[in-house]
Amino acid sequence: MIKNTLLKATKAGAKELERFFNGEFTITNKEGVNNPVTEADHASEKAIFGIIKQDFPNHFILSEEAGEFIMDSEYKWIIDPIDGTINFANGIPICCVSIGVEHNGEMIMGAVYNPLMNEFFFAEKGAGATLNDKQIQVGNKTEVIKSCLVTGFPYTYLDAPNGPLQVFERLIRKGVPVRRLGSAALDLCWVAAGRFDGFYEHKLQAWDSAAGFLMVEEAGGKVTDFEGNRYSVYQPNLLATNGKIHDEMLAVINHQKEL
Repeated sequence: MIKNTLLKATKAGAKELERFFNGEFTITNKEGVNNPVTEADHASEKAIFGIIKQDFPNHFILSEEAGEFIMDSEYKWIIDPIDGTINFANGIPICCVSIGVEHNGEMIMGAVYNPLMNEFFFAEKGAGATLNDKQIQVGNKTEVIKSCLVTGFPYTYLDAPNGPLQVFERLIRKGVPVRRLGSAALDLCWVAAGRFDGFYEHKLQAWDSAAGFLMVEEAGGKVTDFEGNRYSVYQPNLLATNGKIHDEMLAVINHQKEL
């Protein structure tokens, strides 16, 4: 039942994303520069809420735009109605709906859907990860220097040691290809699918990674914080890899190794 609701809710949100894409919609701005929320974000969120509340009216909901709907429940739905809003607002088709389902503090299911590219990613704890119903696995690269990586940068820049630009510079100065697509949920899914060998980011929210990090784990990859600890969606930094370059990536991020 939860899986059916998750699939329905993700598709309902994606229908709104498609409806507004390359059309006219209102845009407002949140904290920081270039951190917009659009009419489509709210429409997607409303459609998603409608499905979830119809099937599970007593479940806890955490969503990027509306915030928390606190309920005394073992289940929590963590929602990004449109991940990659700047891409969406500029007509760039790298954006998606992302929904994770948590049970007693553990992520058990996730769906990420980019209808503009017709790619539906799904993962269930212990059952693997799929893209359009076909099983996916992480890649096989064993060295960072030969890997293709992806990252993102926060809207409010982190002026801290080993910050986003410092890590980025250490990698690109050695010729490592590091992409910046603008959607953390899709970055994670593309690691799960073997398109990227690793993804790191310094400042994520729960709705950015809830579904995607499970996707990576279920595709055979590894996800931790920057200290190598078990990942939690409620802390900011994330490293997701194919598992084979994970320790080396941690050393590079923490400036313990030069490539």
